[in-house]
Amino acid sequence: MKLQNYAEGEWYQSSQSGLMLRHAITGADVAEITSDGLDFKSMLDYARKVGGPAMRKYTFHQRALMLKELAKYLMERKELFYELSKATGATRTDSWVDIEGGISTLFIFSGKGRREMPNSNVMLDGAQEQISRNGSFTAQHIYTPIEGVAVQINAFNFPCWGMLEKLAPTFLAGVPTIVKPASQTAYLTELMVRHIIESGILPEGALQLICGATGDLLDHMTYQDAVSFTGSAWTGLKLKQSEAIVQNNTRFFMEADSLNCSILGRDVQPGSAEFDLYIKEVAREMTVKAGQKCTAIRRAIVPKDRMEAVAEALSSRLAKTMVGDPDQEGVRMGALAGMDQRSDVLDQVRKLAADNEIVYGSMDEVDVVGASAETGAFMSPILMACHEPIGSCVHDIEAFGPVSTLVPYEDDQEAIELAAMGKGSLVGSVITADPDIARILVLGAAPHHGRMVVLDEKCAKESTGHGSPLAHLIHGGPGRAGGSEEMGGIRGVKHYMQRTAIQGSPDMLTAITSAWMQGAERNTDGIHPFRKTFNELAIGDAIITEKRTITLDDIEAFAELSGDKFYAHMDKDAARRNPFFEDRVAHGYFLVSMAAGLFVWPDEGPVLANYGMDNLRFASPVYAGDELQVQFTCKQKVNRETEEYGEVRWDTTIVNQHGDVVANYDVLTLVAD
Repeated sequence: MKLQNYAEGEWYQSSQSGLMLRHAITGADVAEITSDGLDFKSMLDYARKVGGPAMRKYTFHQRALMLKELAKYLMERKELFYELSKATGATRTDSWVDIEGGISTLFIFSGKGRREMPNSNVMLDGAQEQISRNGSFTAQHIYTPIEGVAVQINAFNFPCWGMLEKLAPTFLAGVPTIVKPASQTAYLTELMVRHIIESGILPEGALQLICGATGDLLDHMTYQDAVSFTGSAWTGLKLKQSEAIVQNNTRFFMEADSLNCSILGRDVQPGSAEFDLYIKEVAREMTVKAGQKCTAIRRAIVPKDRMEAVAEALSSRLAKTMVGDPDQEGVRMGALAGMDQRSDVLDQVRKLAADNEIVYGSMDEVDVVGASAETGAFMSPILMACHEPIGSCVHDIEAFGPVSTLVPYEDDQEAIELAAMGKGSLVGSVITADPDIARILVLGAAPHHGRMVVLDEKCAKESTGHGSPLAHLIHGGPGRAGGSEEMGGIRGVKHYMQRTAIQGSPDMLTAITSAWMQGAERNTDGIHPFRKTFNELAIGDAIITEKRTITLDDIEAFAELSGDKFYAHMDKDAARRNPFFEDRVAHGYFLVSMAAGLFVWPDEGPVLANYGMDNLRFASPVYAGDELQVQFTCKQKVNRETEEYGEVRWDTTIVNQHGDVVANYDVLTLVAD
């Protein structure tokens, strides 16, 4: 088949001949790929003029629900993707990471979007900033979607996950995407995009696909656009230096290959649980996806006196790894994605062999089950040993396949220095049972890594392992690794949004953000806010309560009821010796309970439940005789798209008879529509 492109709302197939893509296992033709004839400038314009406006009319929650529906739709069709994934050389386990791992990313961003983002088109960033004496001029940081297009250029090793892990945060932000998969495995990306488009779930213009070269696409990028690249550091730097990207300061996010390391702690001895865990982890990272992972362990940094034991144990485990056709029973490692990839890996192994000794595997021979090494892109796992680590090429050359090198170290400081010689990595790991060693190694290596994993016997069973990026955590790293941070939960969404500091009066900022700002007008119309339904409530609706005088009997009764008899509440002399108090002080949690007694409407009504408090701070001590009052204001409303109630955040401020704030916090309630 000839792969099709999806541009400007239509499937397009070039009339020109293209590059033939071959099956990684059999060498048979799989698909032909070319993008000749596409108008890349028009694709960008279509995304900006059609896709962007169509997406931005939805709220974060509405887009999050679309992601959930899309994930369900794709999961129902996963076996179609598994079947075609075999052509990439992947085993079922390899494909699970790519296909179901990618789809699960949509689920995760959907959930986080609904939990952590407002049901709005504007997202607040941090708290209100008080910048004037009397509060009449204030400030708030906000996030809004950029009004351009996100171009994602993906690597060949994860044709499904690579697309979906970028698409999820981009779509949630409200930014249309043009996907450009690596040619070698683009047939699998094209199949998934075809089903995404057929689902009809995404707004028109939200997604376009380029199968083949990108032509002059990057020449038309603007300051409102973004490029998200995954691939080699050399290619990424070349793209990053494109004239339009440099001149327009286009956002460029690069996640590049890196020389990731795993450090065996000096406390770990052969025969221990942690030693066995280390061997298992390194072997797995060498063989999953045939080592074609940007997070794979390329440098296994081990104590010098355990080099031989580690080499022997790893070699023994690798010898049990059956290589061949993934459809054959017992096969644990499939082929590389293609013959070109195998040639590239072997070329890099030859360069590494100038400094390092091959202790397991062969560049020339591999036992293959159910297939042929002549027609399939198979190679043997190769374990190397570096005996002079300082200055070795192992810190500069990456063989992007089933290859790893043992690197010896003398002490913790040298292990940290060796880890840093990778010049920036996506991930590093430390296997140790000693918390002190873990602290030294992790904090020493952290500045050079995007993620650090600490493994021991306690967490091994539930660990996702060294090389598994998670949607909750950032995926990226400094230096050679690209300097970017993909995913990371809502952090990844913010990459495709503009943070803006807005300044003005509290009333103006309240109108702009749909969130009540301190100092803005309150609406005290005589109707208790708890008597209003979610739809009747307005931002700024408030009640200024009656006053209540605090007594010693109140303090002692609360102490008896709660069991909290901390000396500052019960002993006048002890309280006065405390530098913060002048006398016996009221319990902070009594103030919170007392405040509820003042602002709550007791009768049955639209308020269904109180589900928590945020940002509770006690600003001033309260003594017997103080007179307190509560200012209770509707601060934010979050509509639940799938429920018959919404979430309401109430600014709750307790003041004393002098007008001093004694406590401030947000009360969270669920209110019926």
